[in-house]
Amino acid sequence: GLRGLYAGFYPAVLGSTVSWGLYFFLAKQRYLERKDGQLHPVEHLISAAEAGALVSLFTNPIWLVKTRLQLQTPKHHASVYSGFSDALRTILKEEGFLALYRGIGPGLLLVTHGAIQFTAYEELRKAMIYIKGTQTRTDNRGGEESLNSIDFAALGAGSKLAAILLTYPYQVIRARLQQRPGSDGTPKYSNSWHVVKETAKYEGVRGFYRGITSNLLKNLPAASLTFVVYENVIRLFKAAKEKT
Repeated sequence: GLRGLYAGFYPAVLGSTVSWGLYFFLAKQRYLERKDGQLHPVEHLISAAEAGALVSLFTNPIWLVKTRLQLQTPKHHASVYSGFSDALRTILKEEGFLALYRGIGPGLLLVTHGAIQFTAYEELRKAMIYIKGTQTRTDNRGGEESLNSIDFAALGAGSKLAAILLTYPYQVIRARLQQRPGSDGTPKYSNSWHVVKETAKYEGVRGFYRGITSNLLKNLPAASLTFVVYENVIRLFKAAKEKT
């Protein structure tokens, strides 16, 4: 029914909130170490990867529960999780603490997703400022004022699209690893390589991009909105600071 369409909604909101909050906080810290506030693309990549790895370690249990809630059906298991807290308790009781970190391998590889998105956003942002002709590429701080919410939305969607297309197979592997074990307690997949072999054998390359359309429809608007809000909030803080 309709409730099934919203399975995993609360852990998804929680996971996204925690992930974005930690990610922006950690990834932007390296800016504070530079007097000019400018980073080389490699530095963008490194800072984003560092932040992504820490976020992945912190939030993997949340995403695992979300995946379990979205995939569960009474046909596949005798008992059904009633919600986030019930799923968490049941997993700890039946499978132990380490089960919360199933899929952490491809999850850590997915730090490349955030690193690609963050780096692409910053570089596209510089390019857009340069194209608008307000400042040079090397000194674009004043040119930031030329960008508006539509620009930020386009930059957010473009950087997200690049990241999804390049890293989506990792998400498929992680999701399949995080499926609930069968009634006999045996997981369908033993490790990441097992997932890769089985998917390639029975589904081909398309199997690694299964569900990408819905993923794009969900994440592109979300990324656009996130960066619009983020950039405008930063502007408000800067304006308030200048007044004081």
